[in-house]
Amino acid sequence: MSQQVVVPAVHRLAQARAAENFPVALRVLPARYRRHLIAVYAYARHVDDLGDEPQAPGVDRTAELDRIEAELRALYTGRAVSHPVVRALAPTVTGCGLPLDALVRLVEANRVDQRVTRYATFAQLVDYCTLSANPVGELVLHVFGQAGPARRELSDRICTALQLVEHLQDVAEDHRRGRVYLPAEDLDRFGVTEEDLGRPAATAPLRELIAFEAERARAWLDAGAPLVSALHGWARLAVGGYLAGGRATLDALAEADHDPLRAAVRPRRRRVLRRYLAATVRSAG
Repeated sequence: MSQQVVVPAVHRLAQARAAENFPVALRVLPARYRRHLIAVYAYARHVDDLGDEPQAPGVDRTAELDRIEAELRALYTGRAVSHPVVRALAPTVTGCGLPLDALVRLVEANRVDQRVTRYATFAQLVDYCTLSANPVGELVLHVFGQAGPARRELSDRICTALQLVEHLQDVAEDHRRGRVYLPAEDLDRFGVTEEDLGRPAATAPLRELIAFEAERARAWLDAGAPLVSALHGWARLAVGGYLAGGRATLDALAEADHDPLRAAVRPRRRRVLRRYLAATVRSAG
């Protein structure tokens, strides 16, 4: 199958995943916001898949990431673009004033994934999140026309927390792919080995480590939570949904005794809704 056929198919898949993975709150947004958010998500998802997912034989991940960045820079200088994912993003770039830097940082995060599979310290992991997660929050704020330094700082805390939570959910899957996002300093502190991450169930030390990382992620979420009350209109509802999803996932992890190896950890929709109502009602008060 030619690359010309593969890339549009990947883009359609990214759009489908965007619709499936939206927090429930985002599905009630007006079409103009929902359309732009799906375009941002589809772009981020496609770039992430380039860096992470199995590719067709002969596909050079680094070259494909370089192509995306080149197409982005062409778009921002008024030149023609051919990549379907970038073309689909163009109306959102223009209509919402998306910053080029945020889009490029997502590309760079996936370049890092080609070189780095372990993180020695939590600080190094947080630095990675500034590339892999925080730009998405910045782009969301631009979609709603409510970006600014103070709001972006709060958004960064939420996005870093959500990335940390995702890493905790995916410990087993990441390990199978040869990646470990639990900091080495914490593995050593709790007496956990990389071999423990491949077991069918978490050992007691690993559960203690996951609980420790979960509380740290919750603290980052709480530190960013004032963003909800700093926003207005549909943006408040949208960001409240992201915050609720993170908190509900941490709740689900606790209910699973902080064992992400035995079974997939996913929050129940009812729990997400309760967390969402709590976040939005509290922010409105």
